Amino acid sequence: MNYYEQHQADFLEGLKTFLRIPSISTLSENKPDMRRAAEFAVNELRAAGMTVAELIEGEGESNPLVYAEWLGAPGKPTILFYGHYDVQPPDPLDEWKSPPFEPEVRGDNIYARGACDDKGQVYIQIKAVEGLLKTAGKLPVNVKFLLEGEEETGGEHIEAYVKTRPPRLKADAAVVCDTEMFAPELPTICVGLRGMVYYELFVQGADHDLHSGVYGGAAPNPILAIAEILCALKDRAGRIQVPGFYDSVEPPSAKERAAWASLPFDEKEYTEKEMGAKELVGEPGVPLFERVWARPTVEIHGIRGGFTGEGAKTVIPARAVAKISTRLVASQTVDASVKLMQAAVKAACPRGVTAELKVLHAGEPSLTNPDNPFIHAAAEALKETFGKETVYIRSGGSIPIVGVFDRYLGIPSVMMGFGLPDDNLHAPNEKFHLPNFYRGIQAVARYLEILGR
Repeated sequence: MNYYEQHQADFLEGLKTFLRIPSISTLSENKPDMRRAAEFAVNELRAAGMTVAELIEGEGESNPLVYAEWLGAPGKPTILFYGHYDVQPPDPLDEWKSPPFEPEVRGDNIYARGACDDKGQVYIQIKAVEGLLKTAGKLPVNVKFLLEGEEETGGEHIEAYVKTRPPRLKADAAVVCDTEMFAPELPTICVGLRGMVYYELFVQGADHDLHSGVYGGAAPNPILAIAEILCALKDRAGRIQVPGFYDSVEPPSAKERAAWASLPFDEKEYTEKEMGAKELVGEPGVPLFERVWARPTVEIHGIRGGFTGEGAKTVIPARAVAKISTRLVASQTVDASVKLMQAAVKAACPRGVTAELKVLHAGEPSLTNPDNPFIHAAAEALKETFGKETVYIRSGGSIPIVGVFDRYLGIPSVMMGFGLPDDNLHAPNEKFHLPNFYRGIQAVARYLEILGR
């Protein structure tokens, strides 16, 4: 047995400790837990053998970054590992089969908030480095870590820090383990991510709530108005109706489409088991993978306003709010898309109300050329570890830091994640497949060995 096999029980216990920390970055009451999680990561990096491991404090209420380095391989490449220690809120709590911050192993999975997104995958990186340092006393390449605590809320601290181009972040490539494998046992590298803009839409009618019997038929209704605006952004077939939104979208290449068509995929299982839906929707005539990986979207996440309690209350609300996001593809930009959305909301706003569209946070899309040595080495390491050829996909999700690394550090990001499509990210009963956790550690270690040859 090698070091990684011998210490699987230790790795699991360490991961459980990490997962017990409710580091929810969206909730102010969890601020102390954010620091606990950051300090846990620093201590783990020190114990792994990194020569520097420390917190980088930000301004105001921002959560600290975690930085670590081992630079004892002169002449060899430098890899920058990225991950995040913050997690999503666990709501709705009544849908969890076990408490979200009390990790529970059931079968081959560990269930907890952050198990896969992203604490489990951060821990893979740390333990991969630990195994090499404990057994060989050195690493085959130079390694740096940069972990953040605001990925789930926009990543403002890390983006501001990276934009200053600090010399300590100089590297040849970044490694991001915050993506998923296309299918169990199928090693996967993600080469493209959609960007995202998250909005709040505020619609104001009268300056206070009104009685619907006294004022109904004359007073503007912000809930009805916000519904009209939202319906104007997207038609019933799934096509975005924002003028100009598709103008810069570039279709995937014929080679990429052919590769996607050859992936092992059961649409019925995807629809009924993974999604729990009755049927798929979306742009007519556009293949599924293209819809979810290479086309932009507009989605509504919530609407708030008026009376929603038990019983009846005949009120015309003064205000309504909607949460909206757009996903962008590689040829689009955040700034241009925001202008198009704001113009569309203004054009759709009915009489009697005002509408204001505010950006909460945003991240640019990215598309990496897979023909570079850092991705080739990752594909080789994954193939050796999992025993199958590595496949290349895109992801419909967003990891804003990938575009930031490209723009300000000038380095490609190797996205070799170990999650699975049914890991319930951002949902109740989030899980991480433990065989992927253990093999992920070995795959990342093998990756560093290949780069150091």
